[in-house]
Amino acid sequence: MASERRPSGQPLVVGIDARAAVETKAGRGRLVRELLLALAERDDQNAYRCYCRTPWEPLDSRFEWIAMSSPDAVWHARAAVAANRECDVFLSADSYLTTILLRVPTVTIVYDLMALDPGTQPNRRSAVVERLTLRAAVRGSECLWCISRATAEDLLARYPSARAKIAVVPLAPPSRLSGYSAGHAWQLPEPGFVLAVGTLEPRKNLPRLVEAYGSLPSELQDAHPLVVVGAQGWRTGRTLEALRSLGSRCRLLGHVGDDELAELYRRCAVFCYPSLGEGFGLPVLEAMAAGAAVVTSNVSSLPEVGGDAVEYVDPRSAESIAAGLERLLGSPERRAELAARGRARAKGFSWATTAAAVMELLQTAGQHRRPPGASPPPEWRNAPRPHSDTRRARREAG
Repeated sequence: MASERRPSGQPLVVGIDARAAVETKAGRGRLVRELLLALAERDDQNAYRCYCRTPWEPLDSRFEWIAMSSPDAVWHARAAVAANRECDVFLSADSYLTTILLRVPTVTIVYDLMALDPGTQPNRRSAVVERLTLRAAVRGSECLWCISRATAEDLLARYPSARAKIAVVPLAPPSRLSGYSAGHAWQLPEPGFVLAVGTLEPRKNLPRLVEAYGSLPSELQDAHPLVVVGAQGWRTGRTLEALRSLGSRCRLLGHVGDDELAELYRRCAVFCYPSLGEGFGLPVLEAMAAGAAVVTSNVSSLPEVGGDAVEYVDPRSAESIAAGLERLLGSPERRAELAARGRARAKGFSWATTAAAVMELLQTAGQHRRPPGASPPPEWRNAPRPHSDTRRARREAG
């Protein structure tokens, strides 16, 4: 059955699964919020229908919030029925199940495949859902937006036939990490600490960070306490036990707002992110944009983000993490050098560029509105070949 081809350049009705704008503080919630803001800055005639449970903030008249207060399974079905009727193309930003139920051309975001890797101890529910839905979503998508080359590599390793559908579009630093009110500055730690940011979950590797930090010379620990920001995730027992073992040398702040986070990045002596694997690694880019010296892992997508502007360590070696921390904490000159490199590198990423690339994907997909049972999707750009440096770093990290 042939596709119904829309004339190129016509305005589109774009559906977006925008639940995460309100329901998810970090990660994909950050992506959805930033993408919506960047789309709102564009001068186009498209209409954007944002399907949600709770509307986020008002944008301009092109954006309409369609709230559906239903549990997940029912919500996906209701959103798909509405989008099939109302939209030319859909951005599936929060679930592969939505993609499976849609009959309009769909661009599906693939953040990472960590839920399918037992070594990262993923959330069990997420692992089950992704195992049940990813293959069908790959088959049903017009385009698969991977947020890094590393994610594209992982997806291709499982689904080689998906190559023609994959597009790699990176993310960018948040537009609203601006500043912190001087009147509230007393509530944050004094400058000079080691900062770690991320949901408390096994993949963030905080017990190994604690082991590394605890092996530093006592004078460095005294001068640079550990500050940890992030909401509690899953399997937190070992993580919390390790962090609390440091006593007064560690301060747990939980989730903080964007202004507080921006100030913490600026105040830290070193930002340390020894993750075992990421889809992109937004905290690294946020820290670089704020001028922090960064220590991070030499695996998955993190070298794509950090480039030559960070200190790399093996996340599976406490000794390697400790050595990276000691090199930076012991050298103000090296910290200043990396801070300058990081700021410069972060300027190469922008949400305007990301939004333009995503809009191109949506426009191409929107030209092929296909009914149920239609022929396979059109050709898409090939995913870039894996960098040899990235593959080597991942092998060395085990």
